[in-house]
Amino acid sequence: MRKTLINLTLALLAGSVHAAPSVYPTGVTRYDPDKAYNQYVIFSGADKQTHLIDMDGNEVKRWPQAGFPSAIIDPALVGGQRGHVLLQLADKDPGKLGAAGNGLGNQSIGELDWSGKVVWQWGDKAPGGAAQQHHDQRRLSNGNTLVLANKVHAVPGFKVPQVIDDVVYEVAPDGRIQWQWLASEHLEEFGFTAEQLQLVRASNNPDYLHINNLNVVGPNRWYDAGDQRFAPDNLLLDSRNANFIAIIDKHSGKVVWSLGPNLPHVSPNPQASQPLPRPVDQFVGQHDAHIIPAGLPGAGHLLVFDNQGSAGYPSVPLGLASGSRVLEIDPTTRQIVWQYSAASSMQPGWAFYSSFISSARRLPNGNTLIDEGMNGRFFQVTSAGEIVWEYVSPYLGQAPGSEAISNWVYRALPVNYDWVPAGTPRAQTPVKLAQR
Repeated sequence: MRKTLINLTLALLAGSVHAAPSVYPTGVTRYDPDKAYNQYVIFSGADKQTHLIDMDGNEVKRWPQAGFPSAIIDPALVGGQRGHVLLQLADKDPGKLGAAGNGLGNQSIGELDWSGKVVWQWGDKAPGGAAQQHHDQRRLSNGNTLVLANKVHAVPGFKVPQVIDDVVYEVAPDGRIQWQWLASEHLEEFGFTAEQLQLVRASNNPDYLHINNLNVVGPNRWYDAGDQRFAPDNLLLDSRNANFIAIIDKHSGKVVWSLGPNLPHVSPNPQASQPLPRPVDQFVGQHDAHIIPAGLPGAGHLLVFDNQGSAGYPSVPLGLASGSRVLEIDPTTRQIVWQYSAASSMQPGWAFYSSFISSARRLPNGNTLIDEGMNGRFFQVTSAGEIVWEYVSPYLGQAPGSEAISNWVYRALPVNYDWVPAGTPRAQTPVKLAQR
């Protein structure tokens, strides 16, 4: 798979030829085993299948189901069994409100073992008889499963007759919902001004918040020091369409911490190197916000992929040359303590950009694994911005909301070598960056 060249005449499958390069590299394009953190990576490709690759880009495992996103399960939560995943299992007609960015077509989700056997499934017992999960699902330490889903219903005061609301379910192994939370019941807690609330309710888009991320806060030093807002079982989520990140108290359901939606405007060149630390400036259309887990460099800080894609009430004005950022933020001082942009790797700002989807995860050696989602490109960067591993997905499929062919990837997650069954192959062959 390494350095595979895909001829873009495959675009003919979409019925037309586009003004794009005729060939481009896929697979691993650079790799320094001494500087990279060596691991597997799991992702659901545009081909609607889930792939586990090694550092050479070899596919070592494939599940023929997609995940939105694929989620790995800690072996300690399944009796020590390795290689269990949470994926989407069945689709249905999503109706007129269905779209690539919501869960209305998702009939059921489930846990699969390494062999692909379904060992747990949820959907029939969901409200309305369908899971409608989107953007996140994860197994909790108590054995329950946390599900981010959609609920279509009328909300008083909204212009549209029905909204695509965001709902969180905590589902017991027997399928019963033990806890739930509904976004529309907390609109006035998210930091909107009165004028912005009017814009939210007057929106023509029924997916008015589009919450695209759900995480458990997890053990952290802020809670250990007495800050109850960061209780480990609290939930952290973010709204792509409204530019905010929030922590939800698991017991009261109230918002106890938030960042955005109204932040200082970024500099004329938001991707350029700037002094750190500095106050958080305006992120736009962000994804994958989470607290860096205990034991990793930067533990307790917030890590988020700042797409700088069009979003907000009103929409945040963007610069002429767009570029994305990855921000590491101290959630107590609300300052950026580390940032990655294309400029960090001595590239022009537009060389790193994904206006939607994408992710960023801290690794044990201090590197960060980044998914530039709309281009299907994953790479590891050091804290100094050096790219030490890079991979471009060769798995093609229909682009979201389009008939075009793309290799887009919603999220890419790091997977330690000990997560897989013993004897699973892996390779670590250096790849030097081709001379330009």
